[in-house]
Amino acid sequence: MQTNQARRGLLLIVLAAVMWGTVGVATKYIYRVSDTNALSIGFFRLLFSAPILLGACWFMLGRRAFRIPLRDLGFMALMGGAMALYQVCYFAAIARVGVAVAVLITLCTAPVMVALLSAVLLRERLSRPVLLALCAALLGTGLLIMGGGGDVAIVPGQTLIGVLLALASAFGYTIITLCSRALAGRYHPLQPIAIGFVAGALFLLPFALAAGLTLTYPLGAWLALVHLGLIPTALAYVLFLSGMRHTPATVATIATLIEPLTSTALAWLFFREKLGSLSAVGAVLLLAAIGVLYVASARQMPAGQTLVPGNAD
Repeated sequence: MQTNQARRGLLLIVLAAVMWGTVGVATKYIYRVSDTNALSIGFFRLLFSAPILLGACWFMLGRRAFRIPLRDLGFMALMGGAMALYQVCYFAAIARVGVAVAVLITLCTAPVMVALLSAVLLRERLSRPVLLALCAALLGTGLLIMGGGGDVAIVPGQTLIGVLLALASAFGYTIITLCSRALAGRYHPLQPIAIGFVAGALFLLPFALAAGLTLTYPLGAWLALVHLGLIPTALAYVLFLSGMRHTPATVATIATLIEPLTSTALAWLFFREKLGSLSAVGAVLLLAAIGVLYVASARQMPAGQTLVPGNAD
């Protein structure tokens, strides 16, 4: 029975990671068929996902889902702001450097940022594997910048802005992780995610309105926006959290490496994006950096201990 549960849990996590991997190509498609902006895409993604997550939270926990002290609501609100930052910067980076580069920089530098800030803010020891991962991530990011990628023309200023946006997106994920650690153990995992997504949508609304909230899309773009909110957000998180009940944390985090691989494969399939030789080496270094962190965490964490999801995509 336990073996079947473990296999089912791993399958759910893999499915969630594959769903997260569709975010990049869906976003690029929306850019191609409509005149929109990152703030509008980010707002609609959070808007469509929030009711589903709130409903799931109510279904599982009832009224106690929203009995939360004011201090912890502040942490969840901060998570919402970080989610808004993560979404907007990620979508804006895709427009400038393409799906493959934006995904690899965002997803593979975020765990390194988490490790570094945990050492500074939470006084967690900065181990040799973390330092090695940091060096590999910095070098890998540099090679991605030098090599370019995708079908996006390499314009020095725009490329640099795109890379900085991807790093800002990774920073947003880092804040989400640190806030989640502060709340861990006191709440069901769906609670901070559901409330955070609602707060993120509220945070984004005035900025999206000020920048010009795009309300007119062709049917295909509306379907892609609904997809972003329902599939790689609401459904993927529910699947991931369900799978984590029967899957060791290290196995789960390694399984989520399918996400950047899925994103890169879909970007090649639909948009013919491909990594140049330097960029390919950079991608390998980024994946190696995240692998080093996961191997190190496997030695420190007991089986079954949960981690924050590998993506707030």
